[in-house]
Amino acid sequence: MAEVTLLVEETAGARHAVVTLRHQGKFNAMSRGMWIQLREVFLHLQQQALAADPLRCVVIQGAEGHFCAGGDISEYAGFRFETGSLRHFHENEVWGGLSAMLACDAPVIAAIEGNCMGAGVEIASCCDIRLATQDSRYGAPIGKLGFPMAPREAALVAQVLGPTLARSMLLEAGLYDAGAMLQRGFLTRLHADAATLKDDIQQTVARVMRLSPAAARMHKQMMRTWMQASDAMLDAQCASAYDYADSPEHREGITAFIDKRPARF
Repeated sequence: MAEVTLLVEETAGARHAVVTLRHQGKFNAMSRGMWIQLREVFLHLQQQALAADPLRCVVIQGAEGHFCAGGDISEYAGFRFETGSLRHFHENEVWGGLSAMLACDAPVIAAIEGNCMGAGVEIASCCDIRLATQDSRYGAPIGKLGFPMAPREAALVAQVLGPTLARSMLLEAGLYDAGAMLQRGFLTRLHADAATLKDDIQQTVARVMRLSPAAARMHKQMMRTWMQASDAMLDAQCASAYDYADSPEHREGITAFIDKRPARF
């Protein structure tokens, strides 16, 4: 089953939401349907963040000990080799989900365990506070698949990771453990195991919910302006960003992964 679920909980009269990524047997890799569900969930949460009794914060997590292992590559051959469908996937489905997360005026907390790769790094980059277990690992090795990260997604990741780390992930398929990600400022706090991570999540939610929701909303709106300066440049870049759809390396990378063999570029 591939789905994004939403649970709203109330503590001492204040509400917070828990969003769970679930794709059984695939370490919660994002299917196309899950990207659409992610958008719908966060559009709903944004409405709740603006309500008279506002939602105070959102926790996003993965099911069964992993955050998100990337995209569901088994779907890729069905749409990636044509420019229009490839553009729609990245600009509407993926960016639709990510931009809905970024637009949420409630603080968003990531609870990261296990694999946090590709799409997982992108989703975590939309969060305000990132808490993780020691065994979590990070990367974006899509160069092995013969295609680049989409422009808006790459700009988001580079802004949050920093250019040095983003270049390593994208250009040498660099993989990083949780300690390195904490040292480089991507993670807020690190925990030995899932139990202590859960405790910190609960304490963080409690701290956030004691603060002014109006102040949080204004801080989130202020922070979004930091990203808007590059929008015009990204629009221009996206005009030709998906022309590689039918390229030999793109086809070879995805076909090799599906065939479980090394790609020959």
